[in-house]
Amino acid sequence: MQLLKLIFKNAFRHRLRTFLTITGISIAILAFGLLRTVVNAWYAGVEASAANRLVSRNAISLVFPLPLSYKEKIRQIEGVTNVSYGNWFGGVYIDEKNFFANFAVEPKSYLELYPEFILPQDQKAILLRDRKGFAAGRKLVEKYKWKLGDTVVLKGTIFPGTWDFVLRGVYKGRDKSIDETQFFFHWDYLNESLKKSFPMRADQVGFYLIGIKNPNVAADVSEAVDRTFKNSLAETLTETEKAFQMSFISMSEAIVVAIQLVSFVVIIIIMAVMANTMAMSARERIAEYAVLKTLGFGGTYITALIFGESLFISSAGCIIGIILTFPAAKIFGDAMSQFFPIFNVSWNTVYLDVAASVVVGGASAIIPAYRAVSIRIAEGLRRIG
Repeated sequence: MQLLKLIFKNAFRHRLRTFLTITGISIAILAFGLLRTVVNAWYAGVEASAANRLVSRNAISLVFPLPLSYKEKIRQIEGVTNVSYGNWFGGVYIDEKNFFANFAVEPKSYLELYPEFILPQDQKAILLRDRKGFAAGRKLVEKYKWKLGDTVVLKGTIFPGTWDFVLRGVYKGRDKSIDETQFFFHWDYLNESLKKSFPMRADQVGFYLIGIKNPNVAADVSEAVDRTFKNSLAETLTETEKAFQMSFISMSEAIVVAIQLVSFVVIIIIMAVMANTMAMSARERIAEYAVLKTLGFGGTYITALIFGESLFISSAGCIIGIILTFPAAKIFGDAMSQFFPIFNVSWNTVYLDVAASVVVGGASAIIPAYRAVSIRIAEGLRRIG
């Protein structure tokens, strides 16, 4: 208890220096936490992927379509339990800056394949009956203040024209990792319009979503699907949903790596600041440590004093930084919701914050502790300031 009391008093002997050091650590932990949360948000789609879902697309590129007739052939493959399909619509709401994911899908099978989208049964029933109906995530509805029954107009980009939709369902995510900013409507509504205006683009889908019995048959089912359509006019590339999501991440992998490097550079910089603080503190107290040695206190006690002070300061900064990370992430997430629909501070990020503070506190005390323990008593007593 006496040791802890002495550590606390030593930490605040120079209050301004300690305050500035804690502030610096807090800012560093805050920056580190936000950067790690950005990386987690980048991989949110990958983490939310289910092992029992496959995605099949055109083998050449995602921009090339597949015939609607593939659906029944895929359904007949052993191991397949459900098949849905859809197109990336790419519509714009009012202005180009209002970007959000919007899809044309077969809603019944789509919702069966995504049980993590919680949609009330009464809303689901109305959605399935209304050809112009659409469902949207809770966050998207709250952002634009839509209400059930409202008509929402999207301007087509990939599919030109003005498209009217009626909000029939608002889904919630089963947990925090589920994207609640999606907008999906009836594929049939899109297809019927294409038959009138662009008949060459009708009866074609951008991707197939395939439900399988269990993850163990994913490779076999993927191979069977691709083999079924091999040498056809539209060959397929089938992969797990996670692999499909990772293909998008790989396009921006350099950015992700850069963010990760910056997050660790922040920790290295604050470690240098902390090491400087502890070096000054230990140098000022060399004579005091020499007195402690003459009184019979060994190197272990002195080492505990220095490490304890360093860890106390770094821990205080870490706690403040973690507390600040949550409101900062909320503000940042709301501002960048169109790019990062899922922006939550995970427990892994908090654990990394704590680990970083321990490393900073421990590493910063090594050299000062070594010098304090190794210096001779006579030499230490001659030191002033």
